[in-house]
Amino acid sequence: MQVFEGGHEQVVIREDAATGLRAIIAIHSTVLGPAAGGCRHWAYPDTASALSDALRLSQGMTFKNALADIPFGGGKSVILGRPGVSLTPRQLETFGTWVDELGGRYVTAEDVGMQVSDLRAVARSTRFVSGLGTAGFGGDPSPHTALGVLNGIEAAVRARLGRDNLDGVRVAVQGLGSVGFQLATLLRQRGARLRVADLSEERVGRAVKALGAEPMDVADVLFADVDVVAPCALGGVLNADSVPRLRATVVAGAANNQLATDEVGDLLTARGILYAPDYVINAGGVISIAGEYLGQQDPEWTAGRIRGIATRLSAIFERAAATGESTSRIADQMARERLTRAARSELQGDREVA
Repeated sequence: MQVFEGGHEQVVIREDAATGLRAIIAIHSTVLGPAAGGCRHWAYPDTASALSDALRLSQGMTFKNALADIPFGGGKSVILGRPGVSLTPRQLETFGTWVDELGGRYVTAEDVGMQVSDLRAVARSTRFVSGLGTAGFGGDPSPHTALGVLNGIEAAVRARLGRDNLDGVRVAVQGLGSVGFQLATLLRQRGARLRVADLSEERVGRAVKALGAEPMDVADVLFADVDVVAPCALGGVLNADSVPRLRATVVAGAANNQLATDEVGDLLTARGILYAPDYVINAGGVISIAGEYLGQQDPEWTAGRIRGIATRLSAIFERAAATGESTSRIADQMARERLTRAARSELQGDREVA
C-alpha cells in the first residue's frame, strides 16, 4: 500500500495480487464531513491516468458537496479495469475491505462503470457505501440527477431568456445515457423542443419515437441553433475550439468537468453565454445518495435540496452578472467560502451542519 499526502488529505493506491484488483481512493477534504464520492470502474491506459482522474474528480466532489447543502466532504475512487471485463464478486468485496479500512473517512457510491448490484457486493465488506436502495428508499441516483438538471435549466432560462417556463424552448441534449434520456423526457414534458445525439443509434431512435426529438450527429449537436445546450456525456467538451462555435445562449447539462480549463469559463462569459457550473447543476444524485446514507427517509429532505439547486444557481448567476466574473469562478469562490466557514467552525469545536 502506498499513501500520498499533499493537496489532498489522503490518496491510497492499492493492488491485490490474488484477485488482480487495482484501485485508487482519493480523499480530498473531510472539512464538511466524510469524503463522499462514487467509485469509477474504467479501462485506464496506465496508473498515472487513473491517479490523475481520481485527484481531479475528488476535488470536484469537495466543491459539489459544499454547494449541495449536504454534510459531506469530497472523495473519489477508481478501479483500473480491462476493456469488456466485469469485476468479480471477490474483487468487489476486496475493494469494500479497502474502503472499510479507512474507518469512514470515505463513503463510496455508484459512478461510471458500476451498478447498484456491484455496490451491494462492495457492501458485504463495508458499511461505508450508499446508493444501495435496500432500505426502500435511495438507490439509483440518476433520476435525482436529471431532476436537478431540469431545475437548473429552468433557472438558467429565467436568467438569460426571461422565460418562466420551457414551452417551446429549443434544447439540444448531447448524450442519452441514464441521466440524459431521463432529462430529455422531463424537458419534453415541460414543452421543450428537443434535438438529441448519442453514439447509440438505439437510444437516439427511442428519443425520436418517444419524445418527438430531432436526431443530430454527435459531432454537430453542441453547435445546434438552439436556446440551450445540455452536455450529458463526456467531460471537456467546452474548450477553446468548441466555445466560439456555440450558437446557444445557455449551456446547462449533467456531464462532469465540462470545461477543459478554468479559462474556458471566461470565454463563455465573453461570448455572453450563460453557463450553469456542472458540479452545481448535477448535484441531485449525490444529494440522493447523501440522504440514503444519513437515513433520511423523508422524501422532502431530498426534494428540498434538489429544488435548492435552482436557488444556488440563481445566486451564482446574479453574483456573476454583478462582478463580471464567469459563473464557474463564482461557483468555486462560493464553495471555498463555505469550506472556510466550516474550517473555522471546526477549529472552534462546532462542525458546520448542512
